[in-house]
Amino acid sequence: MSVVLRNAQSGVPVRRAPLRRAVCALRAALGASRFDVGLVCAGNALMQRLNGAYRHCPEPTDVLSFPFHQVAAGELPQPRCRDEYNLGDIFLGVEYIHQQCRETGEDFGDVLTVTAAHGLCHLLGYRHDTKPEWEQMYQKEAQILEELNRLTGSRLRPLTAGLF
Repeated sequence: MSVVLRNAQSGVPVRRAPLRRAVCALRAALGASRFDVGLVCAGNALMQRLNGAYRHCPEPTDVLSFPFHQVAAGELPQPRCRDEYNLGDIFLGVEYIHQQCRETGEDFGDVLTVTAAHGLCHLLGYRHDTKPEWEQMYQKEAQILEELNRLTGSRLRPLTAGLF
């Protein structure tokens, strides 16, 4: 199936083809290649509005995920028809991520990919509200990033390191 990527901001240049390829590989590592994923690259204003509306935290953030299905962590959805082969949508706060990368010196493309991996895990029910949930999500992110690293020769690590 497909990864539909839309760049809804113009402040930060985004290399869409490598990001789309990475998300396809991450989706495959999750065993979810049959499912569509929407990926939106958003600026701070949109992320702030969405974060305020859905999480009651009106400030920009790096990633928001909107799952199409409600599943337990690690379970794949069980679609009943073709229209339900959809994991959901991930909004990447590229302006926010870019600002963070400028402050930390991290590679923007790498952080964007790792943040997308984090968003994909959320689409499949992973959370990090408690320490056990965080540990489970961290392990899944590490697993799928390791597969991407094997395929691409990169050295990406999970976003959730040290968040709990």
